[in-house]
Amino acid sequence: MGFFKEFKEFAVKGNVMDMAVGVIIGGAFGKIVSSLVNDIIMPLVGKVVGNVSFTDLFINLSNDTKYETLKAAQEAGVSVFAYGQFIQNIIDFLIIALCIFLMIKAINKTKKKEEAAPEPAAPAEPSEDIKLLTEIRDLLKKD
Repeated sequence: MGFFKEFKEFAVKGNVMDMAVGVIIGGAFGKIVSSLVNDIIMPLVGKVVGNVSFTDLFINLSNDTKYETLKAAQEAGVSVFAYGQFIQNIIDFLIIALCIFLMIKAINKTKKKEEAAPEPAAPAEPSEDIKLLTEIRDLLKKD
């Protein structure tokens, strides 16, 4: 019974819940960034470098037959060195890392602004005249 109690305490702690929310949001954010890379950025990069789709770049390791596309070579069962997908994954990683860096930088900037916000000033110490008058008032109240 102790094991389940410990597990329940662990599972409902705030850190575990925060982590779960982070994983879910991270997954959704990853899909958005992957779409940005695959659907917007990479076609533009491919156009700039001469209508090349990085994922289709390969080297035919079997010199006996020429294949126009990676898919055709793979369907024929030919041994290929498909370096294009690797390049695509590196570019994906760099863009995702840049997006996360910019997001964390913005969050840290916001936190610094919150920390730097001036705290309300403590009430000023009353002057000697006010202190003296307060003492006189308190003495008169006693009598």
